[in-house]
Amino acid sequence: MYKKLFVLVAVLTFVLSTVSVGMAQDKEGNKAVADKVTSLVATAKKAIKTVPADAVKKAIDAKEKAIYLDVRDGGEFAAGHLPGAKNISRGTLEFKVAKEIPDTNAKIYVYCKTMGRSALATKTLNDLGYKNAVLMNAKYEDWVKAGYPVER
Repeated sequence: MYKKLFVLVAVLTFVLSTVSVGMAQDKEGNKAVADKVTSLVATAKKAIKTVPADAVKKAIDAKEKAIYLDVRDGGEFAAGHLPGAKNISRGTLEFKVAKEIPDTNAKIYVYCKTMGRSALATKTLNDLGYKNAVLMNAKYEDWVKAGYPVER
């Protein structure tokens, strides 16, 4: 009886320690990836032009011939977006942009929820030859908090 109990405790100890080590490694791995993503976004931001949200609002108010590109996912876009915005999610941008925005000289204001996806998207657009793609230097929620117009 004690032998079975000892074996059971030994097996449980082994399993729990293995799982704990795996979880610790996973957290370290996730942090390493998160740090790399943060670095990618920071590098992209250094390489692109940015404009403040109030400049984007002025462009909308002036009916400037421009594209307001929301690179969030469809559900986020449906919940609210800048007036007249076009939605191409960051995950499909490279595959859809040539068809959706054929003019590489178009003025494009790019935004998202946190400026991460939009920074990467703006850099990608510039790399693809879209010379006038700029990052709106504000989070979408900052736009909303400022009382700027939103469409749903």
